[in-house]
Amino acid sequence: MTIDGFKHVLPITTRWMDVDVYGHVNNVVYYSYFDTVVNEQLVSAGLLDPQTSPVIGLVVETRCTYFRSLTYPAPVKAAMRVTKLGSSSVRYQIALFQGDDPSAAAQGHFVHVYVERATQRPVPIPEPVRALLQTLVV
Repeated sequence: MTIDGFKHVLPITTRWMDVDVYGHVNNVVYYSYFDTVVNEQLVSAGLLDPQTSPVIGLVVETRCTYFRSLTYPAPVKAAMRVTKLGSSSVRYQIALFQGDDPSAAAQGHFVHVYVERATQRPVPIPEPVRALLQTLVV
């Protein structure tokens, strides 16, 4: 898998604390990078305020396949695209690339179900969010 075809790319720098005793970025941190690229896109577009938005996306499914270890210190590119856009859910495909390496070190997916914050019940994806997500569909 290469970075071509991804609609949004976020540079992330690995941190000292991301590395485990084996000398590579720990597997749980990959999921943090997934979460970061998705939510950064929503927050930077002004479509999500984590503290006050009445409708929020809850993660209901994630998966990651690892091809190579990410290391510290090194830049990472988190690339994202939407592969399925439903009425209340969205599935993102995400890949992580280290430095200028054209092939992914890891790839996976991340599913949000949109819910009303107060009730935690599914609701349709708000139209402004849907409009942004449509631009990320492949």
